[in-house]
This record gives sequence, structure tokens and C-alpha cells, in this order.
Amino acid sequence: MIFFSYVFFLCFSICFGKITPYDAGVRAYENRAVNAVGIVAQADSINRAIIEFKKVEKNSETELNTGIYLLRCYYFKGKFVANTDNEKKAVFNEGKALAESMLGLYPESAAVRYWYLANLGSWAEVYGIFTAAKEGVADLMKEHSEKIIGLDPDYWDGGGYFMLGAVHYKSPYIPFLLSWPDNDTAIQYLTLAMNTGKPTPHQMVYLARALYKDDKEDEAKTLLNDLIRSTISEDEPVEDLEQLKIAKEILNDWN
Repeated sequence: MIFFSYVFFLCFSICFGKITPYDAGVRAYENRAVNAVGIVAQADSINRAIIEFKKVEKNSETELNTGIYLLRCYYFKGKFVANTDNEKKAVFNEGKALAESMLGLYPESAAVRYWYLANLGSWAEVYGIFTAAKEGVADLMKEHSEKIIGLDPDYWDGGGYFMLGAVHYKSPYIPFLLSWPDNDTAIQYLTLAMNTGKPTPHQMVYLARALYKDDKEDEAKTLLNDLIRSTISEDEPVEDLEQLKIAKEILNDWN
């Protein structure tokens, strides 16, 4: 009922010129978690957001912000709405392609690079390790994370530090081919991310994993238990629930 009332209001406002497609897209995006069941979100709001943003994708006044919102939409849709691997691949391909086109236009945007990596990392997960290696995903993640830190280290609560720490943690050390991944470096950057802005559930899960890999089991478990006891945010309830679910699964494996 809430969603249909929102759609009626949105359509009424647009028809009478009270809201632009960009603003309609923002409102739809902000309602992306409405009627979600756990970490499974409904398609209506995020699809509406994408439709509205695409209407003004080439508007010079809002092009950058519209593109960033579209990248965020594709990430959310691929992670929490798409049901099959093929659906996820289609969504993340759109996000990846859009981000790659925006990088040349807005090389100084930390936000474009961050949401490029969010889509690229998710794209790599669904396509698998061999395709990711062929595309050089690990090196791309490292390169753009370092650029985000240089452009705006505070963006998305230390998002550049987080991405750099995550890729150091996840990437395998391969002599002569991929020699830079290092778990100590992962801990260093994930800790920096935690100390920049507000610690996020993503940061806590990754830091806990890296600490556990470094035989710091008590610290790792404490971090995950703190996360499980924390309050779900109003801004990102579905995203946070996913990380709480992961934290519980990890603790079960460790115990």
C-alpha cells in the first residue's frame, strides 16, 4: 500500500510539474528498500529510479550526479533485486559500461571511481575468478582505489581505503603475476577506513576477516559480534542486513 501511494504521488507531481525526473529518480532510489523481505528487495522502486534517471542522463546540468545515481542503482539492483546469475550479469554489465564511459568524462570524481569499483567487484564475483583475472580486475581495483584516496579520502566513509584494503585481502598472491596483495596491508587500509567517517558494516566484516587470517581471532570475533549487536541504518537497511547475515555465517564457521 505504501508503494502504490508513493507511485500515485510521484505520477501526480510529475504531471503537474512539481518534480523533475531527476528528483523523481532520487525519491524512487531512496524508497528502494520499501517492502523488501530481508535482503531481497522489490524491483518497483529501483526500476522506477533507473527509468527517471535515464530521462535526464544527457542533461548537462545534472549529468554527473545522474550518472552516479545510476551506478548506485545498478549496484543495488544487481545485488538485491536480480534473482539469477544471468540477471546479475546483465545489470552489472550496464553498471560497468556506464562507469567506464564516465571515467573519461569525470576523471576527478571520487564518486564515479567508487561506484565503478562497486559494480566491477560485483561483476567479478558473478563472472568468476578466471574472467576477472582476464580483465585484470585486481589491478584495476587497486589503481582506482588509490586514485579515490588521492581525490577524496573521506568519500563514502573512507571508501577508497576500504576498497584498497578489500582488494589486498581478496586477491591471491601469485609470484611474478600478482605480487602486491598482502594481508598486513589489507589490515592497514581497512583500519584506516574504519577510522575515517563512520565505520560501516562492510568495513567491519572485511577487517574481521583480515584479522582472522592474521591469527587475531579474538579481535575478529569481537568486531563481528559488535556488528551483530548494532542497529540497522535507516539509509541502507537492506545493505546492512546483508552484512549482518554474512557476519553471523562467518562466526558460525569460526566457532
